[in-house]
Amino acid sequence: MAQRLLDALPQTQCTRCGYPDCAAYADAIAQDHADINQCPPGGAEGVARLAAISGKPVIALNPENGGEAQRSVVFVDEAWCIGCTLCIDACPTDAIFGTHKHMHTVIEAYCTGCELCLPVCPVDCIHLENASGTATGWAAWSPAQADLARTRYAAATTRRADTLAAHRSSKAAQAQDKLANMAAHSRITDPDELTRKKAFIEAAMARARQRKSE
Repeated sequence: MAQRLLDALPQTQCTRCGYPDCAAYADAIAQDHADINQCPPGGAEGVARLAAISGKPVIALNPENGGEAQRSVVFVDEAWCIGCTLCIDACPTDAIFGTHKHMHTVIEAYCTGCELCLPVCPVDCIHLENASGTATGWAAWSPAQADLARTRYAAATTRRADTLAAHRSSKAAQAQDKLANMAAHSRITDPDELTRKKAFIEAAMARARQRKSE
């Protein structure tokens, strides 16, 4: 049932439901850990869709999660952007393009209006604009857009995991290199002290590998 519930969500990955992504929210509903009224982007129609799948009665959106509204997209004010990349890291669908210390721009077709980039911007140069007129909820969001958002989110999640793994691998390789060449990387000149330090570091690294495997 969790997969069917996930398919009924708009895939904005906005976290307003109280869960880290749409899949986590769908799982929570399936396990009866969450109500069906916690997705503002889906609106009243979204609640009805989740009710039909879960067998639960239709209820009003929980105002604590936000209200049904028009679909928005963000844009970056280039006059104020400092190129910090914090919004790029926050965007769940990689809809923001740019590099460090260079102006960023938003690829509108990929933006879900999740607003996760807004609170991380240190200069408040990201702004919302209405992208659906008077339409709200699912009336402002198509199945094709939801499918694209889900695909983009999956790709972004994989990319970030790969980047993190590569970073950790690089750091581990650097540590191994320094360990293998302790004398060249340390101010300690006493051979016995170097041996003790190397043994201590090797033991710490072994414990870290053990915790990771567990």
